[in-house]
Amino acid sequence: MENDTTTKPVTPATSTAPASAPVHGGLGAPRRSFGGGDRNKRDSRGGGKGGDRGGRGGGRDGRRDRPKPEYDSKMIDIRRVARVVAGGRRFSFSVTLVIGDKKSKVGVGLGKAGDTALAIEKATRDAKRNMVTIPSEYGNTIPGIVETKYCSARLMMKPAPGRGLIAGSSVRTVLTFAGRTDINAKLLSPTKNKLNNAMAALLALAPLDPKSRIK
Repeated sequence: MENDTTTKPVTPATSTAPASAPVHGGLGAPRRSFGGGDRNKRDSRGGGKGGDRGGRGGGRDGRRDRPKPEYDSKMIDIRRVARVVAGGRRFSFSVTLVIGDKKSKVGVGLGKAGDTALAIEKATRDAKRNMVTIPSEYGNTIPGIVETKYCSARLMMKPAPGRGLIAGSSVRTVLTFAGRTDINAKLLSPTKNKLNNAMAALLALAPLDPKSRIK
């Protein structure tokens, strides 16, 4: 019996899927966009985080809107002090602050608290209570020689027109914030306590202010 070598034509298989529907994963399939609608919504609201920040007025523009403080301030001393109680030691912070407008007003304050920020706030309030206002009739100097003493600090100040500010330690800070630029100040005591030196300088300026409560 002879073998049948004739071949039958093979008809290509037809796909049951409609022609308009692309095959999933094929080359002609369109790409799906995830989150496109949400992105368009964010763009219409103002651009996501950037738009929200701009709407709230934050960023660098918000920093420019901050009001300028009434007085300039400088911390001349900060210490951590301890108080001994029955249960042990309790630590707190002691801050010495000088404030002024660098024209005619200056004050020195001391604040103690368990937190640094709260101690600075207390020192600022204390400095405002101990404010000294120097009349403008004396210019950038003082009328005569002054010698004061506060605790262990002794200070001598005298006018020095045209010579500039000659002072050191915290005395220079007090005179700078008071707007005095033609004064020669000399510490006669060896103490380096910044609070005592600053208070001695404030006491030297207090007689110039008739409304001062510092004695």
